[in-house]
Amino acid sequence: MLHIRIREYEHKTVNKTLKEEIHRLHADLCQALSDPKRILILYELRNAERSVSDLSEKLGIRQSNLSQHLSLLRERSMVSARRRGANIYYSLTHPKIIEALDLLREVLSDKLHQISRLAGKISDGQAPKAKASRNGHG
Repeated sequence: MLHIRIREYEHKTVNKTLKEEIHRLHADLCQALSDPKRILILYELRNAERSVSDLSEKLGIRQSNLSQHLSLLRERSMVSARRRGANIYYSLTHPKIIEALDLLREVLSDKLHQISRLAGKISDGQAPKAKASRNGHG
């Protein structure tokens, strides 16, 4: 597994091609999180591995659709699979995946709280003044 220290990355000891590859891999991980069903799947795997049928029943996702999502998550190394008899069981590859999702939820919560405060001010007649654009018009 590729492990590059942030300090090495920031101090340009990593060549440009490797940096571009790191950014591409990072974007691939983020893209895997772009579907709400995949986020639900990851949270469902938070504490224990689950079979496809268990995930399908618990999340209300058809097995064919669930398999597509699990396949993408496997390609991105976010989940792993093991076969036991006729069943396939999935688990998280790393608990930090959930930590990352939780951090994103905190950012979302902060944003929603900010919007809620703004909406409260508007409903109280305290609408914020419009900011002037950079070109001075508007």
